[in-house]
Amino acid sequence: MGGAKQDAAPIGESLPAFPTVMLGGLPITVIDRQGAALLMMAAAREHLAGNRPYYFTSANGDVIAQARANAEISTLFGTADQIFADGQPLVFASRLLCSAHLPERVATTDLFHDVARLAEQQGATFYLLGATEAENNKAVAGIRARYPRLRIAGHCHGYLSGEALENKLDEINALAPNILWLGLGVPREQIFVRDFASRLSNVGVIKTSGGLFDHLAGKVPRAPLWIQKAGFEWLWRMAMEPRRLFWRYFTTSPQAIYAILRYSR
Repeated sequence: MGGAKQDAAPIGESLPAFPTVMLGGLPITVIDRQGAALLMMAAAREHLAGNRPYYFTSANGDVIAQARANAEISTLFGTADQIFADGQPLVFASRLLCSAHLPERVATTDLFHDVARLAEQQGATFYLLGATEAENNKAVAGIRARYPRLRIAGHCHGYLSGEALENKLDEINALAPNILWLGLGVPREQIFVRDFASRLSNVGVIKTSGGLFDHLAGKVPRAPLWIQKAGFEWLWRMAMEPRRLFWRYFTTSPQAIYAILRYSR
């Protein structure tokens, strides 16, 4: 096992750097939730209009399996400024396989609330892009009820194409949100960043968010805290959505375990 990589992915000279560890072939930032929230807010403040947004994403076992099986997906994740560990098994694996340990899981469903509280205090703006129109609307309604001082610049479902998508990109860039929460699922959201980030030069940070909006809308309940800490939230999710998730986890879990054992340091 080698030592932790001491320089974080490039993110700007004025921002704090964090070490990374290699887990399953992906460089994962060694950071806790509060540090990740503060880093996102700092990146949003420091972003210079005219430059591409900072690109933050997250990885779990499913992502590691997809990245090992598909070189394009691996490249998409490799271009991120930061990759957070959105999976308790990655935290456990870092303690066994890496010289630096991940302090805790940085789940996007929790991180959102950490960032939202900071954004309320600092006057930062959000844009929420993703999920169906109904779930997106429910998510925004829930956010506004919970964080009444949070400034939401706009929101839209994630099923746009052609001229509608082109117009939406122009709209988002004109609104210039500090943080764009992008919930399209892997790898659609990473492809979106690759193809369109350069057109969103007034956006501070893009944070890929997977199924965040479904959680915020109340469509998918979170696992009890003890299940999360034990590293079995994936099992809870599969029990909630067996038709959609059983085969995915059945096929990707062995690949993820192999990749983590083989390509971690």
